[in-house]
Amino acid sequence: MKGSTKLIVLHPSIHKHGGSPHRIWILVFVSFFTFAVIFTLITTRDSTTTATITTATSSAAASTSQLPKPVFDALLHYASTSNTTSGGGRMSSAELNSIAAVLRRCPHCNFLVFGLTHETLLWNSLNNRGRTVFVHESAYMVAKLEEKNPEIEAYDVQFTTRVSDLYNLIDHAREQLRNECRPVQNLLFSDCKLGINDLPNHIYEVGWDVILVDGPRGYFAAAPGRMAAIFTAAVLARSKRGGAAKTHVFVHEFDREVERICSDEFLCRENLIESVDLLGHFVVEKLDDNGFDFCSNSSSSSSSPLSTSSWVDD
Repeated sequence: MKGSTKLIVLHPSIHKHGGSPHRIWILVFVSFFTFAVIFTLITTRDSTTTATITTATSSAAASTSQLPKPVFDALLHYASTSNTTSGGGRMSSAELNSIAAVLRRCPHCNFLVFGLTHETLLWNSLNNRGRTVFVHESAYMVAKLEEKNPEIEAYDVQFTTRVSDLYNLIDHAREQLRNECRPVQNLLFSDCKLGINDLPNHIYEVGWDVILVDGPRGYFAAAPGRMAAIFTAAVLARSKRGGAAKTHVFVHEFDREVERICSDEFLCRENLIESVDLLGHFVVEKLDDNGFDFCSNSSSSSSSPLSTSSWVDD
């Protein structure tokens, strides 16, 4: 009979007790796995981007720290052009090129310059990858330079020598060759009359690659002269710690008596590799602590009488 037909209805509780817990755990696992994958992709992309930016920044910084060759050449060209007039202690084009050639080959050069001259800003610019330090006799001039160019490192020195004392100072250095005026020493603690010992302490710890002697004044008897600057350059080169074993030392106006005699005595003629106009170019090798002779031919240098004749073309 139609009235006896029964409809069977399944209660929802049957499904709850059957498969629902398994589905929930699967859903949780899939969600966690999806989140982990997305998070990994995002962080990996960010790390890669950061590394790329860092590398690019470092490369850019490295490229900007090196003076491009066209800029180097342009600065040298215009400096040479402006120095065509004679007088005033300005260097000739050939002299500028001689020093610039060494700076060009010297990465991160330590460059010590005695004297503030027309070329001061040029030297500081050409050696922009390295360290350039200027030493001058006038505290006023040093202050004015640093005021206009705060990036420049310069120090003043009170010279106690005079051009007229040249021969007495040479005799003193020869007498003290194995003591206060020896070629290998820390000048900070030296009492040699020709040693400059009142610069900041850290200056004596630097291994100078290039030294230019273009000061102090030396064109009249009462001027301080360049005896101390040349002697100090010779000692710094032979006492060098770290870096290359050799130091390039340039002496400007070394056709004059003081520059010629002191260069012969302390830098040595066997180390003279180039003579350009009024510029002498020496390459001085460092010595060990037991070295007590400035020159290889020390017997003739230390015992022979001083001569005012030129030896450049010998």
